[in-house]
Amino acid sequence: MGKVLTILRTFSAAAVAALMLTACDATGCIGNRNSLPLAGFYSATTEKAVSVTGLSVMGLGAPGDSLLYTPAMTLSQIYMPLRSRDNITTYVLSFTAGDTSDPDAVVVDEITMEYTATPWFASEDCGAMYRYHIDNLEYTTRVIERVELIDPLITNFDVETIRIYLRDDSQQKGDER
Repeated sequence: MGKVLTILRTFSAAAVAALMLTACDATGCIGNRNSLPLAGFYSATTEKAVSVTGLSVMGLGAPGDSLLYTPAMTLSQIYMPLRSRDNITTYVLSFTAGDTSDPDAVVVDEITMEYTATPWFASEDCGAMYRYHIDNLEYTTRVIERVELIDPLITNFDVETIRIYLRDDSQQKGDER
């Protein structure tokens, strides 16, 4: 009987250990698993949030110049992923007004971010990721009037860190939030 109890205890301990190990999965990780700058669009005149139509956004120099957002979408915010292996990322924002076959109907602005990427251990559940510190931000001003960096530290928290203020004559919807 002693051997049976020992076997049962060993089996029970192994079962509890197995349950504890499977309980340590990613469900305990809250928030994003990547550090992504979140940019919101605002009216330069009213400084209120706006939605934009006719905008495409792509990363310059990314493989295939990755198109992140298409003109068919209505956007009030965009994620602007940074490259962990580089210290600079440029985004091309193409604003389309009216006839898309007319090359003069497309106005292009660029936003360039220079940053420092630092590996960061978030937690046992989330693992490791990068945090970014934006050291410099430059932009063109065709449709964009100004870009404001709210917080230079980009973490995995889903908060707006960049505000893009657009001229009021740009293609905006009146959906102010």
